[in-house]
Amino acid sequence: MANLTTVTRISQEKHPRNISKHLNYGTAGFRSRATELDHILYRMGVLAALRSKSKDGDTIGVMITASHNPEEDNGVKLIDPLGEMLESSWEKHATCLANAGDEEFQVVLSEIVETFKIDMNCKSSVAIGMDTRASSPGLNTAVVDGVKSVDGLCFDYGTITTPQLHYMVRCINTRNAYGMATIEGYCNKLSKALKNIWQNQGERKVYKPHIIVDCANGVGAKRLKDIAERFDKILSIEIRNAGEGKLNYRCGADYVKVNQRGPEGIDCIEGQKYASFDGDADRIVFYYTDKDNIFHLLDGDKVATLIASYLIGLIRKCGLELNLGIVQTAYANGNSTAYIQDELKVPVACVCTGVKHLHRKALEFEIGVYFEANGHGTILFSDSALSKIESSCSSSSNESEKLSANELRTFVDLVNQTVGDSISDMLIVETILRDKDWDVADWDKSYRNLANRLLVVKVNDRSVFETTNAERTVIKPTGLQKAIDDHVKLFPNGRSFVRPSGTEDVVRIYAESDTQENADQLALAVAKSTYDLAGGTGNLPTL
Repeated sequence: MANLTTVTRISQEKHPRNISKHLNYGTAGFRSRATELDHILYRMGVLAALRSKSKDGDTIGVMITASHNPEEDNGVKLIDPLGEMLESSWEKHATCLANAGDEEFQVVLSEIVETFKIDMNCKSSVAIGMDTRASSPGLNTAVVDGVKSVDGLCFDYGTITTPQLHYMVRCINTRNAYGMATIEGYCNKLSKALKNIWQNQGERKVYKPHIIVDCANGVGAKRLKDIAERFDKILSIEIRNAGEGKLNYRCGADYVKVNQRGPEGIDCIEGQKYASFDGDADRIVFYYTDKDNIFHLLDGDKVATLIASYLIGLIRKCGLELNLGIVQTAYANGNSTAYIQDELKVPVACVCTGVKHLHRKALEFEIGVYFEANGHGTILFSDSALSKIESSCSSSSNESEKLSANELRTFVDLVNQTVGDSISDMLIVETILRDKDWDVADWDKSYRNLANRLLVVKVNDRSVFETTNAERTVIKPTGLQKAIDDHVKLFPNGRSFVRPSGTEDVVRIYAESDTQENADQLALAVAKSTYDLAGGTGNLPTL
């Protein structure tokens, strides 16, 4: 039986708390400078093993990554048995354990064991993965020490994308019913699904099976190469920013989305299709330049609408009645929401920012498509939907309906349902573009995004902000929402909101309008009001 006194001794001797600042476990887990995280990674190893014991030995995942953050940062998040985010009731315990002083550590551990009635004699197992940061191997060692301190078993996958680790955890706990819990199994599942769908689509005149992918100098480069090699001549994938430069520096999905231009080092050629991953390959955005050398971004909103239009058509061809819905956040472009509701006739739900909120809401639909505008998202198929699809495959008397149902069933295997996955999402987009026989410009024409701008204002204390209406309305500071409303009235198709960061004392300003100039001016006006009414620090943001 694991002894909590031994756990505490190892913590104090090998992984003592070396910082005084308080860190919160949020949607992305913990993130900070890598030099501040050793004791937290040890403690999360312990917590993951305890979580496993509380789930009767089911494997829990620990991913070491800071996603799109700078290279000197790192972080950690826990993954629950079916590949989902850590259950929210455990987040506060993760925060307490991470911030406890060395002398309080055992007391907090004991409280967790007592709260969840954990049988310390129960076996536990933890799957561990990490991104390519130089600090990751050392932090991996801290996690392993934590798991072993409570007699847990480790499955160390080494360098792996975040969504791949989510996939592995689900495979292990479903006894490989979801797929084989190996990189080979992951690649086989996705590549087999793509090839099976494509072979029934016939030749295409417009669609071009070629894409150039910016991998942000992160782990996605190696893992994309694993699967790209399986496509022979049916899909050409060129990999750029494969590790020769600095992680996430002037490249990657976040850089492209925020700056609305291609990554440095890639000269966008007219009509060529490009995509950018983030550092741990769970976000993706697409882009191209037109004949006038104008940059066009196709972000998470565009991906969600493309997927929804494809699924609607396929569901109708199957003759099935399935409840399909799309989940967005306040950052979704207003025209994307209008297109979904008015053209696709699909219900839209808006939730607070954070994948856990979108994932939870998507589960309310038989087929739930969720994407944040930043390119993080996936598709969830309920047991009810899968049962209806399977029944149509086997019992439909209409040959056309049966073929469509088989395509839909195969499409399910192309989706990593555990979390947003850059590789899976890229293959999904390629498959749908091929099905529609579209090039990237055809896709972009489905609807026109409103011009938008995202700015950041530094404030003394982000805790003074309080929002409601899925973060679209600010309640505090008093008077700020009225100021925003007054600014919005001055701009055609104007919309703006402010949202405090969950990890630092900054406030994000989002604005959109009919032209880029108007969107910029609206964002700057709201930023100044926020600065004045909320105790801004430093310089006002500029463009």
